[in-house]
Amino acid sequence: MKFRSILLSLTLTVGLSPLSNSLAHGPGTPHGQHHAAVKKEQTPWGIAGDVDQVRSTIKIVMTDNMRFTPNLIRVKKGDTIRFQVANRGAVMHEMVIGTKSELDAHAEMMKKHPNMEHDEPYMAHVSPGKTADLVWLFNREGEFDFACLIPGHYQAGMVGKIRVSP
Repeated sequence: MKFRSILLSLTLTVGLSPLSNSLAHGPGTPHGQHHAAVKKEQTPWGIAGDVDQVRSTIKIVMTDNMRFTPNLIRVKKGDTIRFQVANRGAVMHEMVIGTKSELDAHAEMMKKHPNMEHDEPYMAHVSPGKTADLVWLFNREGEFDFACLIPGHYQAGMVGKIRVSP
């Protein structure tokens, strides 16, 4: 109980959500660290995956030239993928999976609130020189997007595509 009240106090003091990545080691957790329970909510692009269901790992590299490598990913419907997201740049980057319209709306919100905290399982925030894991179950077919929504990065073309086939 004491930890919960300290966490609640910290949440109210610094404006973090109770499951913020920086406190709970949830989504976007630095590689090799413990993952807390993740909020599972169906989205048009899938749902948070379970680490024990991972079928493959895809390494994503982010750099200060505002690019992802690779920037096109192909998976099959039903695949749970672990993205190992590495920031090889000197500034903060993130990988956010979504639809183009969702990413556009979120990018606009990030311009207004650039220091906004996130705790969604489809996002990984990665400090320079660090790596984080994002585990996602692609249970919907289609073409989806991923991007870095840090102000200026999305606008500079830091985007990619995920194609989910039957």
